[in-house]
Amino acid sequence: MPRYKLIIEYDGIPYAGWQKQPDCPTVQEALINAVFNFCGQKIDVIGAGRTDAKVHATGQVAHIDIDMETDGFKVMQGLNYYLFNPPADSTYPKNCIAVLDAQRVGEDFHARFSAQRRHYLYRIINRRQRLGLESGRAWQVIEELDEKAMQEAAQILVGHHDFTTFRDTRCQSKSAEKTLEIFNVARRGNELHITASARSFLHHQVRNMVGTIVLVGKGKWTANDVKKALEAKDRRAGGPTCPPEGLYLIGVDY
Repeated sequence: MPRYKLIIEYDGIPYAGWQKQPDCPTVQEALINAVFNFCGQKIDVIGAGRTDAKVHATGQVAHIDIDMETDGFKVMQGLNYYLFNPPADSTYPKNCIAVLDAQRVGEDFHARFSAQRRHYLYRIINRRQRLGLESGRAWQVIEELDEKAMQEAAQILVGHHDFTTFRDTRCQSKSAEKTLEIFNVARRGNELHITASARSFLHHQVRNMVGTIVLVGKGKWTANDVKKALEAKDRRAGGPTCPPEGLYLIGVDY
């Protein structure tokens, strides 16, 4: 059966996350509905990663198997039509999900298991004035942040470690050991961009790491405090979980 790779962007605010669940609007279910309306087939949509409620994506990857011989452009156009024009009886929001690209791929491609690296961006708006256009798109921190101190602390977490301190207590991963390849902090005016790259992440790992280094940026912690927290292998030793609205899945490498 033909398999198509999809690249997807979405506004996570109206959704209870990627993964389909009873009685809640999810990104995966919206795509499943769009596929059904496009080709009449009720199939699963396999994503590269399960983003949480209110987390956004500019480069989520998924694959679908549909019994239809066509080209990727028509798949992209067809899915977008039904994502932006859902049936009248649909309770799902519209104009929040877009398929950016669709390509025919081999049966050996798997959006989740073939992924070699996932990239996330966390956005912080560092100002006192309330957010207008960026409300729901970033975390506002009004205290002045020292991005250089945050960058120094972030490098302590790069490498292969036991990330139990930065793992949600509900995380279902068999092991807390992960290899964090990139964790960088850069300022652009009053906005801080924090980028994280790894083959895979623990549940809430990025948000917990960001919440921790923000304590350094505020002057409440030092880089050594971050090192001690990592070595403690205890979630209670880490910083707070930062809000989901600032997190974006921006790309997946294969």
